[in-house]
Amino acid sequence: MKQDKNIPYKIYLEEQEMPKQWYNVRADMKNKPAPLLNPGTLHPMTAEELGAVFCDELVQQELDNETAYFDIPQEIQDFYKMYRPSPLVRAYRLEEKLQTPAKIYYKFEGNNTSGSHKLNSAIAQAYYAKKQGLKGVTTETGAGQWGTALSMACAYLGLDCHVYMVKVSYEQKPFRREVMRTYGADVTPSPSMTTEVGKKILAEHPGTTGSLGCAISEAVEAALSKEGYRYVLGSVLNQVLLHQSIIGMETKAALDKYGIEPDVIIGCAGGGSNLGGLISPFMGEKLRGEKDYQIIAVEPASCPSLTRGKFAYDFCDTGMVTPLAKMYTLGSGFIPSPNHAGGLRYHGMSPVVSQLYHDGLMEARSVEQTAVFEAAEQFARIEGILPAPESSHAIRVAIDEALKCKETGEEKTIVFGLTGTGYFDMVAYEKFNNGEMGDYIPTDDDLEIGFKGLPNVPEK
Repeated sequence: MKQDKNIPYKIYLEEQEMPKQWYNVRADMKNKPAPLLNPGTLHPMTAEELGAVFCDELVQQELDNETAYFDIPQEIQDFYKMYRPSPLVRAYRLEEKLQTPAKIYYKFEGNNTSGSHKLNSAIAQAYYAKKQGLKGVTTETGAGQWGTALSMACAYLGLDCHVYMVKVSYEQKPFRREVMRTYGADVTPSPSMTTEVGKKILAEHPGTTGSLGCAISEAVEAALSKEGYRYVLGSVLNQVLLHQSIIGMETKAALDKYGIEPDVIIGCAGGGSNLGGLISPFMGEKLRGEKDYQIIAVEPASCPSLTRGKFAYDFCDTGMVTPLAKMYTLGSGFIPSPNHAGGLRYHGMSPVVSQLYHDGLMEARSVEQTAVFEAAEQFARIEGILPAPESSHAIRVAIDEALKCKETGEEKTIVFGLTGTGYFDMVAYEKFNNGEMGDYIPTDDDLEIGFKGLPNVPEK
């Protein structure tokens, strides 16, 4: 294995080098994300209206498009130190196996019990709930990483945690569910008969395997019906991308430490939290005209919101109880195929990521899951980490880009986000290893069903 003399296999920051602030990319965006709308009035949501659902300080972060940097409270910094800084790894072995002149780096976010990057925002949201004097929070989870992270954060701060878990994941990933319960969370498969919206969805779609949109609806209803509770979300929202900027800030600091200039930055994209967090400081430089990067969002072909969705106002949930967000969407009624093995099952995309994509500042690719798992197993055998299926979407495209460099002879520097580990995703790996995994790509007719349900919001 040939190693650059000056570049270690793992680049770690010292604790004192960790970022003390989150970066808000919206401050540098010429075209700001469109405001959340009240579905009843079609007017922008006020802080007071959002405060009925979300914690007060999180509402302020959600609505602030101008403040570039937010100080990270000391208690959150102290919590981060239990598992951060996370390593930026030079994939020397992968480069050697691919025989590529490209240099490949990945930011590994799996060094915590939740197994993913989700803990970065979970602790922040739980902190602000505790600071407000709330009793507990409700949320949804798809593959389970967010629910696991939030249960850990709530246990640390002594808050109740109620999780609505997408039914197909609840059944396929019992160990993820049990980690949540170990940390004290109450976990309900969604859609369920415990909420009115859950009953309605089950009546309309008997036997449905659920979706993140369904679970969000139930979690919001549960929060609104309990005194002293608020709803928290693990992706999509501006506040979540703000907290996840810790990933990109650390990545940039580690690269700068060794004078490394990335050419290509790649992240998997479901709701946009990991991708938005990873790219934020680099996108900031791009927006300010300081540097240029090729930024690629990678999504599943079975749930292709960026590559085949519409840029329109839509509900963030299936039950249509949330505010309207302008984003790339497949329609809030879109239910992903149950044969899709990973997360990234959300019908929409972060308004921030959507606006950046719409403005041509980044590109998007969709990949089929068998190709994703081929990349996952290749990476596991070479680099020694069993990656989450979600992360493996980024691995797939990173390998593809490295192989292009092999053909052209270009020595590009590729950075991708390895968002977490796949140790609770063994049912999916089993299906792939047994040859039982197939690819599902929705037809235009399939997508049209979701598009027909888009709310009618007049263009201004």
